Amino acid sequence: MRLTIIGATRGIGKALSEQARAAGHHVVAVGRSLGPAAADNLTHVRGSILEEGVAEEALERANAVAYCLGAGSYGPDVGKPVTIFSQSTERLLDAMRARGVMRIGVITGVGSGDSRGHGGFLYDAVAMPFALGAIYADKTRQEELLRASDRDWTVIRPVVLTHGPYTGTYRVLEDLTGFNGGTISRADCADCLLRALAEHRWSRRAVAITGGDGR
Repeated sequence: MRLTIIGATRGIGKALSEQARAAGHHVVAVGRSLGPAAADNLTHVRGSILEEGVAEEALERANAVAYCLGAGSYGPDVGKPVTIFSQSTERLLDAMRARGVMRIGVITGVGSGDSRGHGGFLYDAVAMPFALGAIYADKTRQEELLRASDRDWTVIRPVVLTHGPYTGTYRVLEDLTGFNGGTISRADCADCLLRALAEHRWSRRAVAITGGDGR
């Protein structure tokens, strides 16, 4: 698989790049701060997909796209509107149509769309209204764009992310009844996204993901 990764320089995107290449896939990494590609199965495209021509270059001959831009880069909600997630997704969907790419997997998070209210008390009552509200409002708009599109999408909503190791053991949930938060490592989240794309799982569905022990 030739896999284009948006947000490949840190966090889930970086872990996904490493895992995908180890599994024999070719990665096209997109980011502003990328250096020269140092492997035969790695191509670097420098820039933002909001910049003219970057998305089209990154999607040339791609079989699938992984969107891994995270909220951590944009700071807390201090009353300023957040639009980066919806704007970049709209731009990416246009480029996918132009290049004939159908498959996309997107990382959003518990708190977006109909998963709001399932993050646990502190997350829902403190973090969401006071630190993450604008970010997750835009992630909700991002999910709405995907649902309205003609592409083959999967949304993966992690709970609280950690820097823990890869375990390969986690729960993927479509029904959130009784679910109230948890944690998962970025490496395990990357594994789930790779499975979704490589094995064509959870097509046109949104799933939550948490550590296998539910914590």
